[in-house]
Amino acid sequence: MRRIALGLVSAACSTVLAASPALADSPHFQFARNTLDSSGALTTSFKEVGLGTGTTSIRITVTAQATAVYQCFNNGGNHPKAKNKETLQGDAIASGDFPVRHGQTTGSLMLGPLGPGDFTCPPGQTLFLQSVSYSGIFVSDAAGHNLHATPDPIFNNNLHIRV
Repeated sequence: MRRIALGLVSAACSTVLAASPALADSPHFQFARNTLDSSGALTTSFKEVGLGTGTTSIRITVTAQATAVYQCFNNGGNHPKAKNKETLQGDAIASGDFPVRHGQTTGSLMLGPLGPGDFTCPPGQTLFLQSVSYSGIFVSDAAGHNLHATPDPIFNNNLHIRV
């Protein structure tokens, strides 16, 4: 009877020990935080854990809906009353490969601002980036795990950057 009980306990322990490594591979993001720098670029910092010890690197992507407002100013620093203003909207995406150590990775990705495209100023005026905003910001890995990064939306309406 003791041998049977010892055999059952041994089998149960073996099952638990064998299952433990499989439980360690449960990828998920612990955080994703957004900041804006003085140029209007978005930086998203993140940490992903549960990647397992067999993974050496992972591809991370940040996506957002971006808006940039450009305006023309004359040499006196005034914004003409004409409609020399362009608002651009579109997808902003940044990706990178990050090393995995002890089943986790941390890092940051920078994206934006959207460029002015074909928008130009007439002679005697200079183009400036006036504001940026980002919304719908997500960080994701190649396997499809993702997290909504905060704060969202994030914006700066007080830029005046010569382009």
